[in-house]
Amino acid sequence: MDREPDRKYPPIEPYDRGMLDVGEGNLVYWEVCGNPAGKPALVVHGGPGSGCGPRARQYFDPDLYRVVLFDQRNCGRSTPHASDPAADMRHNTTAHLIADMERLRTHLGIGTWLLYGGSWGSTLILAYAEQYPERVSEIVIPAVTTTRRSEIDWLYRGAGQIFPEAWDLFRAGVPEAEGPGGLVAAYARRTESPDPDVRARATADWCAWEDAVVSTESYTGPSPYSGRPGRDRMAFVRICAHYFAHAAWLEEGQLIRDADRLAGIPGVLVHGRFDLGGPLTTAWELAKAWPDAELTVIDGAGHLGGPATRRAVLAALDRFARRA
Repeated sequence: MDREPDRKYPPIEPYDRGMLDVGEGNLVYWEVCGNPAGKPALVVHGGPGSGCGPRARQYFDPDLYRVVLFDQRNCGRSTPHASDPAADMRHNTTAHLIADMERLRTHLGIGTWLLYGGSWGSTLILAYAEQYPERVSEIVIPAVTTTRRSEIDWLYRGAGQIFPEAWDLFRAGVPEAEGPGGLVAAYARRTESPDPDVRARATADWCAWEDAVVSTESYTGPSPYSGRPGRDRMAFVRICAHYFAHAAWLEEGQLIRDADRLAGIPGVLVHGRFDLGGPLTTAWELAKAWPDAELTVIDGAGHLGGPATRRAVLAALDRFARRA
């Protein structure tokens, strides 16, 4: 299908969807759109806990791609939902999500697939691809993160050097927090509180900080984090804090250290030079460790991307669409 150079593909609807039983009482929502005989591609959403959305479908030529989207455990349309305090988060870890992706691939009868996603999605993509490189045909990542402790520390403490007013408010939300990693852990505990007011306050404070970090970027519509519907906002914060309090259950630097496992997998990394949530250094280090990756730095762009980021992603996906 033809498209204008600066525009995504027209909106499309799924032709198949379902709920995949992944164990421990969890059902993961999935959907497929595009060409049933097309090149398989998996959209891995960010957050963690953001859920998949219809706009991600529009990055793929629907004539050439069979596009799979899914809501990671406990968010979006997956159940149980993390906004329910009774939802058990013990069975939501990076290892569980990797297993869910592999179970979904098998369920859909896919041999190999292209992986697309940014921010937290890039961490999950890299973790999956390094465990199952033979299942991955290509990778496209805007806004590279690997969820190292150093990256978490920057996002929830270091960036306070740029936004001190907002960070003071964020810090004041958990006066009991101690030590460099104590802030995120304290928020994680508050999102598990039996008191709905405590959970609601922690959710609001966390989203206010996230909004501050991207406040220098251009976007339309509601605030990227505080503007989410209440149920989804609460699940997002609970899952984020849960993951980041545990450094995503990854060894420090693991994904860059093991990037040699991606040898032979073509990759395109697209990163904004002024991404204050995930500084460029992570994408730079990954590109040096992964010989088959191309890094495109977008001057003037941040974590949310923009027109130039969109063009680079679309160009990469269009190029890979016809790659055998």
